[in-house]
Amino acid sequence: MADRTIYDTIETMEPINKGLSGDKKYCATVCGGTKYLLRIMPIEKYETWKILFAMLERVDALGVSMCKSVELGTCDDGVYVMQDWVDGEDLFAVLPTLSESEQYILGVEAGKILRVIHSIPAPEDQEEWSERFSRIIDDKMKKYHECEVKVDGGENFINYIEQNRGLLENRPQCFQHGDYHVGNIIMERGELKIIDFDRYTFSDPWLEFNRIVWGAKASPHFATGQIRGYFGGEPPIEFFKLIALYIATYQLGHVSWAQKFGESAMNAAKKDNEEALRWFDNMNNPMPTWYLKNYK
Repeated sequence: MADRTIYDTIETMEPINKGLSGDKKYCATVCGGTKYLLRIMPIEKYETWKILFAMLERVDALGVSMCKSVELGTCDDGVYVMQDWVDGEDLFAVLPTLSESEQYILGVEAGKILRVIHSIPAPEDQEEWSERFSRIIDDKMKKYHECEVKVDGGENFINYIEQNRGLLENRPQCFQHGDYHVGNIIMERGELKIIDFDRYTFSDPWLEFNRIVWGAKASPHFATGQIRGYFGGEPPIEFFKLIALYIATYQLGHVSWAQKFGESAMNAAKKDNEEALRWFDNMNNPMPTWYLKNYK
């Protein structure tokens, strides 16, 4: 791990307000004019970031185009991480400006990148996935039943989850980005770069696709391409069945979560749930409507 050689040469720091992590972020310019992304966090995050820093070195060694972490240390305000400055736009903004074929090609590339990231295995002592995710399901169902507000079609989520829990058995686990979606993929001079690995985890690789809904909303062609790029062609039907399970679980949990943030958040959660039910024909068809099966 590097010493504080780069941090000590910072000349200017411009605050960045984008993002939900709660970390303080800056565009830091050092002596010589090179820019870096500087993140400053509470000291309690040091050990977490020490592990992540090492994991990101492994991802970088695989040739993944990403926002590289170049220095980690402590400062007066806590823990700091310095990362390469990525100068571009996220795909959520870029995709609407492109043709459908260009959107699809970028999706294929994003899927290939994700496949490489998932080549890093989980630790051997990792708990069985079926046991881990079953606890998540039980917790979200409990909170949904305790929530005063219910959504039309909520029972369809519940029925699908209960009928398909068996899909969780014997699933592999690997390193995951943890928040892989179009908002964390940057287009920089025609190249995709992956940012914000700080929600990384080790779990079922297909769980990573629970975030694909953001890509599907921005561009069904991108989302379709991402899935095909990941699998090198058409995915097995088991993939769709399992991501339908994951999406149903998190949509169910969205209701109780939104209740804490008022009427506006609750209305947004209801809208999201209605949309998810339309995608899966009230959970009767695991292949979502945004997947363009006949697109070549």
